[in-house]
Amino acid sequence: MPAYNAERTLRRTYDEIPKDIVDDIILTDDNSRDRTVEVARTLGIKVFVHGKNTGYGGNQKTCYREALRAGADVVVMLHPDYQYPPKLITAMAGLITSGMFDVVMGSRILGNKALRGGMPVYKYIANRILTLVENNLIGQKLSEYHTGYRAFSREVLCSLPILENSDDFVFDNQMLLQAFFFGYNVAEITCPAIYTKESSSINFFRSVVYGFGVLGTAWQYMLARRGLIRKSIFDKAGRKLKA
Repeated sequence: MPAYNAERTLRRTYDEIPKDIVDDIILTDDNSRDRTVEVARTLGIKVFVHGKNTGYGGNQKTCYREALRAGADVVVMLHPDYQYPPKLITAMAGLITSGMFDVVMGSRILGNKALRGGMPVYKYIANRILTLVENNLIGQKLSEYHTGYRAFSREVLCSLPILENSDDFVFDNQMLLQAFFFGYNVAEITCPAIYTKESSSINFFRSVVYGFGVLGTAWQYMLARRGLIRKSIFDKAGRKLKA
């Protein structure tokens, strides 16, 4: 769980995690200003704390590194803000362990429940437009590229040049396109999301920056696939996590 100021929702998220299949729960705190770390330790969660804020992508890099060091075969990223239902961990992990898929995405768009769950209309529209453009640029047919609920096999986390990615919000998109670029199988499942005042979100300006970052990454992917450019995020020799 990559965390930043998640004090109010962490316990509720933790309580619904299916402990019968989850061996380790890891939280990386990105220099929160509230009691996130204290609450996590009270719950018995394994906690890693950044001395300074590293950004959403930087926080995830720590999450995955520590999960690999713990010996995980399947890693599920769950935000501690209770936006995504923890109970789906079982299904997502099952799709990975089946051997059929390497990456699983919890899609808020499948099932038409995004708006009913409280997703702001402007974010829904932006999501649909970016997804349409990105599908056309990279030749895929995902329902969305922007969910923060994801599961990965150990092989994916060890082989992708994750350390070449941004420390900002576009990290998610870069990592997903890396998975496609290197031939991994990606699945989606329906994920009803809940938006409350405690749900983590980025402001309009950061959303615009993220949108341009997404389009830039898709454009780089297309050119790299055609051999027209060489980018470190799509280079097998790029920097990888060390377990």
